[in-house]
Amino acid sequence: MKKNLLALIALAVILFLPPFLKNYGIYMFTTWLIYVIATMGLNLTVGFAGQKSLGHAAFFGIGAYTVAIAMKAGISWWVGLPAAMALCFVIGLILGFPALRVQTIYLAFATLGFNTAVWLVMRNEEWLTGGTFGLNGIPRPEIFGYSLKGSLPYYYFVLAVAAIAIALLWCLLRSPWGKAFQALRDNPIRAESLGIDTRSYTLLSFAIGAVFAGIAGVLFASLVDFIEPAPFAVGASIMMYLMVVVGGAGYFWGPLLGALVGMVVPEWIRDVFPTLANWYLPIFGAVVILMMVWLPDGLISIPDRIKAKRQAREANAARQAAGQAAGAALEAKS
Repeated sequence: MKKNLLALIALAVILFLPPFLKNYGIYMFTTWLIYVIATMGLNLTVGFAGQKSLGHAAFFGIGAYTVAIAMKAGISWWVGLPAAMALCFVIGLILGFPALRVQTIYLAFATLGFNTAVWLVMRNEEWLTGGTFGLNGIPRPEIFGYSLKGSLPYYYFVLAVAAIAIALLWCLLRSPWGKAFQALRDNPIRAESLGIDTRSYTLLSFAIGAVFAGIAGVLFASLVDFIEPAPFAVGASIMMYLMVVVGGAGYFWGPLLGALVGMVVPEWIRDVFPTLANWYLPIFGAVVILMMVWLPDGLISIPDRIKAKRQAREANAARQAAGQAAGAALEAKS
């Protein structure tokens, strides 16, 4: 009941609060939704399939640059979006091959190297990406002739895309594919013994996660109207990974909380506590370290932990009561 109430309050805030905000507030809400889409894909790869990836920002950048380059060439945004998704899917499949050979920290380093390579291409290939000068003048899409240039129309467009992406992921995770991903995470050897093609599902976890990042990158490019390599560097991949961890890896709604902490909270701190603005990253890092010790399953696991502790107390109280009743019965017999 409490969870449903919180969900309704959150939905009401997402739907009805933005019209009362200034442009920058709407911009932050839109950015948050974009990062929710990106980290949902990373959560599939990391949280549900059990892989390690520090290269997610590369796909974010590939999506952004694909639609920017396409629109510069006179190609419609609605063609650039599926092109970015297809390109991210193919490159995600290729990136998944190292996961067939190495795991854990070695796989993380492999994906980190991939991110660095993609970032260097973005920075150095000026003929294609504009280099450090970037690409500007990226228009927003139109829907049946209706322009999405305004902050609020584009916010609701991104909200609709995010809702579709979340619904598709929800269906995927409740399909046999989703069960296979989780089996791959929990015990790859047992999953293979049950007839699951672990190689194919490993590759698909990277490819599908990459598609989500690509969609987010396309939306990001149209939001900011200008892209350059900095937002797609290794640091951005690490921040996305931390968003998944802070929200709760393997929890479906974890990325919503993680992206909120990673994107919106810093701006709120800068606005309310300007003296702490420069200390946000050290504070964020300290919070992550403490969470790894005291709350390893992320913020979204707090209700479950509270419920588990309450049930443990109730079970302990029931055992004590049963013990006292048994003792009283023995005394009565004697």
